[in-house]
Amino acid sequence: MDGLPVLRVILGFSLLSTTLHYGHNAIALDQYPAVEGLGGVLGQLFIVFAWLLFTTFGVLGYRRYARKMDWTALAFLAVYALAGLSTMGHFLVGPVNLPAFWFATIFTDSVAGLAIWAFVVWAATRLSAVRSHVST
Repeated sequence: MDGLPVLRVILGFSLLSTTLHYGHNAIALDQYPAVEGLGGVLGQLFIVFAWLLFTTFGVLGYRRYARKMDWTALAFLAVYALAGLSTMGHFLVGPVNLPAFWFATIFTDSVAGLAIWAFVVWAATRLSAVRSHVST
């Protein structure tokens, strides 16, 4: 098993969660803990850019993994995992007081990021095992 069906489910969940969370964060920036120097339109643009950048890494990782499982694909996917994992940073800035649904997206992003990270570790272990077997 190459794990591609599992990766599709994880990435689909992550894409849905991060789109909701980052979108709400950009639209309702004033409801999230403030980051010094990243308020207003600049903050909104930063959030949209971050989501686009992370998602690009996810798409590149998926496409590369689907063609051939290699270290580059796993590196792209590991970077994409940060899209979900970084949302926990809201709690480092200050208290988060959001409606329950939007508050939950912080955690769904984190679960998605952890799932991607676990997948990358699993695939890297498999890739290392295959390389060791081929070289002996």
